[in-house]
Amino acid sequence: MIIPAFRPAVLLASAVITFMSGAGAAESLTEQPRPLARSETNVGRMMPDIRVTDIDERTSSLKALAANHKALAVVFTSPTCPLSAKLMPTLAAVEQEFAGGGVAFLYVNPTATDSLTAIRGAVKQHGLKGAVVHDGNLAVATALNASSTTESFVIDTAGTLIYRGAVDDQYGIGYAQDAPRNEWLRDALRAVTAGQRPRIAATTAPGCAIALPEKKAPAAAAVTWHGRVSRIVQANCQDCHRKDGIAPFPLETIADAAAHAGMIKKAVTKGIMPPWFAAPQEGVSHSPFSNDRSLTAADRADLLAWLEGGRPAGNPAEAPLPRQWPDAEWAIGKPDAIYEIPRSVDVKATGKMGYVNLQVETGLTEDRWVQAIEVLPTARAQVHHVLIFTMVPDKDGRRRVRDGNNFFAAYVPGSNILQYPAGYAKRLPKGAVLHFQLHYTPTGTATTDRTRLGVVFAKQPPRYEVQVAAAGNHQIRIPPGAENHQEKGILPVLFNAQIIAFMPHMHVRGKSFRYELVGLDNSRRTLLDVPRYDFNWQLLYRLAEPLMAPLGSRIEATAVFDNSPNNPANPDPTKTVRWGEQTDNEMLLGYIEYVNPAENPSLARAASDPEPLRLTGKSLGILGKRLDKDGDGRISKDEAGSSFAKLHAQLDANADGFVTADESRDALRRQTEKSGG
Repeated sequence: MIIPAFRPAVLLASAVITFMSGAGAAESLTEQPRPLARSETNVGRMMPDIRVTDIDERTSSLKALAANHKALAVVFTSPTCPLSAKLMPTLAAVEQEFAGGGVAFLYVNPTATDSLTAIRGAVKQHGLKGAVVHDGNLAVATALNASSTTESFVIDTAGTLIYRGAVDDQYGIGYAQDAPRNEWLRDALRAVTAGQRPRIAATTAPGCAIALPEKKAPAAAAVTWHGRVSRIVQANCQDCHRKDGIAPFPLETIADAAAHAGMIKKAVTKGIMPPWFAAPQEGVSHSPFSNDRSLTAADRADLLAWLEGGRPAGNPAEAPLPRQWPDAEWAIGKPDAIYEIPRSVDVKATGKMGYVNLQVETGLTEDRWVQAIEVLPTARAQVHHVLIFTMVPDKDGRRRVRDGNNFFAAYVPGSNILQYPAGYAKRLPKGAVLHFQLHYTPTGTATTDRTRLGVVFAKQPPRYEVQVAAAGNHQIRIPPGAENHQEKGILPVLFNAQIIAFMPHMHVRGKSFRYELVGLDNSRRTLLDVPRYDFNWQLLYRLAEPLMAPLGSRIEATAVFDNSPNNPANPDPTKTVRWGEQTDNEMLLGYIEYVNPAENPSLARAASDPEPLRLTGKSLGILGKRLDKDGDGRISKDEAGSSFAKLHAQLDANADGFVTADESRDALRRQTEKSGG
């Protein structure tokens, strides 16, 4: 599965989700598009084939307009909406780009008071060629549940909604940019004409809001495979459950679904499938995660009703187009570099296996910026997860040391790709060695694995470096038999950081995991709550919008472990469990992907810096050697500068003008004790 990339909100004049100590921040008056989780929309559903009459009195239907094309783009516009008017040149350019690319265009004006003269004038001025409908009675807008006069819809020839949302993010309420950073409509059309699904399936569309008439509840209709359930399965299951996929059986036909109906019902009812374990956040109406894989309440109800109600096939004419999968080996495209583990790993048929650790030389003679990452095992059914770390030369160049405690790339079943938008990238240091940590789960058949990592390099240094840190705790101690033992990890925030993703990591005794952002006044905000942690799914939770963690706050990771006999995965409930890399030991790592908006990656850290992101232990905290410019192992007032003067004074326990590693650790310990960790 391709993990949707976050939107680079730091570049735009809109509110970022913020958490401030003391008073709450006022809501911004600007509004820009934000990605939506598919589960928040009707993307993937069959759209009604409504009839439309254009401004030249020609009558047709959505299906007829899409005939002989690969897709239909429906865009809501209005000459009296300023944002819509600004988008007209862009729409003309999009139409021209896909003129020979199999896309039909329909422009819908839902404003009853707009005159035909004004509508025709705008069409003529910008040279639009598609059909134009004046939807004064809101029939089209109601059928598609349109929200604004800037919203666009991409519908395939089977009537399935593939994308809905903004054209791009060049304009919004209260701001304008010279050029868009994201071109969602273009991306969706490029994907659908290539037989693929767009990376971002839905966004909001700031514009002139459409007030739809109140809907009457439709009469209950039979839920059929072709008309409804097949689309639910396509959208939520087939990334893994397909021929040659990593799941144990395909779900591509009604026969597949009927044969496994009992297991599907059980997995959906228990919340095991689709694999998504983030709890809804109190007071938040939408999912903050762009890769939210949870079923909507409507999808869940319809799927279970079909499974329990005779499983009718319905009309084959309503069937969706079958999903197509890339023929190429690499979903990210041809990698610029491929790094393969140095030997095949024998995976036994039964029992369990410890971690396998292997290293691969990159041979890089300079730092490289990585735009896309894909981890590709050959034994996909047996690979439980892969974490890949970078190791760099120490100052003497004689040995390799871990470049921070945190992963460079990761793999779990159904999630093996990281792609970042323009201006964002990860650093692969000069002389780096890749440390592969591989965990295998025997499945009954002995096999071998030769995992590879493919990377695509950015064409130029990014504006923002994507980095990884962790709220971790190496001192965990889980007593024998404890069913709900709590431990904490703390990550001090020593600059205004923007968080873009979370990945909690524990082993088989892990029971729940929660991230909180704690202000200087100890006020708290839950960022991610995983009440049912599952070691079998090392999921990454990607934020739709970056979240600001302000200077002086801290991130607390609270983990609960079950070391009791009631935990069937527990290797030994009589054992006191401590930190360790093997599954029989435990870990507490609240991984976080983030960027530092104030940092310029073109002034990259020297590759000889072995600990750029160490947060505890011998380091000086998350800033570490970036502030320690003279390399003496402590940070002076001058090195801290005005930006960190207050924090420097707080950490400088003996008031000698320097912050040492011991003082940094002591401050972290005091925070932990204060938080009850």
